[in-house]
Amino acid sequence: QVQLVESGGGLVQAGGSLRLSCAASGSILYIDVMGWYRQAPGKQRELVANILSSGSPNYADSAKGRFTISRDNAKNTVYLQMNSLKPEDTAVYYCSANIRTNWGSPTSVYWGQGTQVTVSS
Repeated sequence: QVQLVESGGGLVQAGGSLRLSCAASGSILYIDVMGWYRQAPGKQRELVANILSSGSPNYADSAKGRFTISRDNAKNTVYLQMNSLKPEDTAVYYCSANIRTNWGSPTSVYWGQGTQVTVSS
């Protein structure tokens, strides 16, 4: 009943920028943490950044100073602005969200389908 749909990935040259978006829809009562993870070929999925419902962000060291996470609670959407991209940022980027669908249950983690980001040198 809950879907996360990502958009904004693509191919960009090193030093370029991309903006990822992820919109949550369905039977949503409340969204707690929203975040972006990435997985490069042969590597484990890793946190890039997340953001609380209050707007407080948290970044992986690799993202600090280059990426900015933000959210629009009215639209149930989280964004990731990526600047100064490097070839090592190449990965599939996944959106995640901790969502409560009814008051009798705790939040559950939902994932998007992933969007490919490729940075050429």
